[in-house]
Amino acid sequence: MTTRPQVSVCLFALFLLVLGPVCGAMAADTTAKAKPKIHPYPDAVVWTTTAKAQAEFDGFEFVGEFVRDDQAMQVTPSEGRFYVSVFQGGFPGAGWNGKPVMHEWSDREGIESRVAGWQKIDRSASVVGKKPPADAIVLFDGTNTNAWQNGKIEDGVLKAGARTKATFQDFRLYLEFQIPLKPEPPISHPHRGNSGVFAVGAYEVQISDNFGLDPSPLAWQDMGMLKPVNTWCGSIYGIREADGNVCLPPLAWQSMEIDFTAARFEDGKKIQSAVISVTQNGVLIHDRVELPEGTGGGPAGPRPEVSEGPIYLQNHGNPNRFRNIWIVPGSSTAHQ
Repeated sequence: MTTRPQVSVCLFALFLLVLGPVCGAMAADTTAKAKPKIHPYPDAVVWTTTAKAQAEFDGFEFVGEFVRDDQAMQVTPSEGRFYVSVFQGGFPGAGWNGKPVMHEWSDREGIESRVAGWQKIDRSASVVGKKPPADAIVLFDGTNTNAWQNGKIEDGVLKAGARTKATFQDFRLYLEFQIPLKPEPPISHPHRGNSGVFAVGAYEVQISDNFGLDPSPLAWQDMGMLKPVNTWCGSIYGIREADGNVCLPPLAWQSMEIDFTAARFEDGKKIQSAVISVTQNGVLIHDRVELPEGTGGGPAGPRPEVSEGPIYLQNHGNPNRFRNIWIVPGSSTAHQ
């Protein structure tokens, strides 16, 4: 009676000795798949205008949004294929009923038959074009860069990398942005249109091409997510993911409105955190979010918090473009 437990223990120890390394290797392999390495794409093909993409990219006509009955479909290109997401009821922020999203990959031949019977639509015109109120300061209307440092105009729009000459504290900012088409990098790769809008130079609302991507972990079981959802387009970078991915396709003009109340300091000590609300393409994706610190993903850590600073349109190595930019100083409702 006293020997059987000893035999069981010995057998269990032998089991661990033999299979332990195998289990460890399996766990390591799972971790590797969950966190794939982000390879750079310095020479990736990129288009900044619809006309050139239509002329040069075989399959461009299948990139975008489609509807049929009570279903909505988004198609985005990546690594020589097309990633398809099908939503029930409508698009995210525009009728989707929250049911699981269906995802699939298709090659060039397959995507043509996949979209057959679906109607392609363009929602961009319905989410842009907001006019500045009487008390707004127009920062960019396509005619000059007088309000900007390093402001550069291309085809009547403002290139990424510009910073306002004036500084602001509390404000309501409106702008329209265009993300380039870079079909070669994997989906969720940061080199797909990476940019951002910095409030007072310290808090980034991310801009990137995350069109058609599902933040649900279930969508990423068979492929690794390169960057976490709190670094996707519309996120408060590294702090909070957007309340839904409401991105439009690359090259479509999109809108962003930021209500911002700056942090307050007394004798060098923060006595009130900054608060931000963000609306993207007409959908509220952050509602009066308190910011615990500045944003930042580099080795230097979060940017220092300030009570006043410029608006910065980040140049992160991608030809993102901006237009129709205006600001109403002192009008933030983020704290209300």
